[in-house]
Amino acid sequence: MDYARITRHLLMTRLQVRRAFPATALFAIEQAIAAAEAAHQGELRFVVEGALSGSPLYQGESARERAIDLFSHLRMWDTDGRNGVLIYLLLADRAVEIVADRGVDAHAGDNAWQEICRAMQAAFSGGQYEAGALAGVQAVAAMLTAHFPGQGPRENELSNQVVLL
Repeated sequence: MDYARITRHLLMTRLQVRRAFPATALFAIEQAIAAAEAAHQGELRFVVEGALSGSPLYQGESARERAIDLFSHLRMWDTDGRNGVLIYLLLADRAVEIVADRGVDAHAGDNAWQEICRAMQAAFSGGQYEAGALAGVQAVAAMLTAHFPGQGPRENELSNQVVLL
């Protein structure tokens, strides 16, 4: 059992999450997602979770495992083109995970996602949460635009709203 990790999660407050991502930052991220989706056929979601609690925390659930759970819970796999991408931030661990549906993942691969995650983590470790989030959204959007270019107006299948947990 990782007591340091458990302590970090137990001490994470909603106020800390709101300081890192105030309403203006959330709005900017949502606007960036909307603008990006106009240029490609993919669907992008951004989730910020302050900390894990209960059995996921005490059983050592990783940020990756949690991101995959949320990908399913948010029905990211339910897009017509199998082109949903979830950017997940577990703030207590400063861990970033990107989970892509099989249609996207077949084109991108893990190395590309890990590079984007590392760049975001570097910004977050410097306290630049909004800038790191926007850079991550733009990098994922560039990947989606390269593999799933826009073909005119389309229905927005998933909400652009940032999910705060």
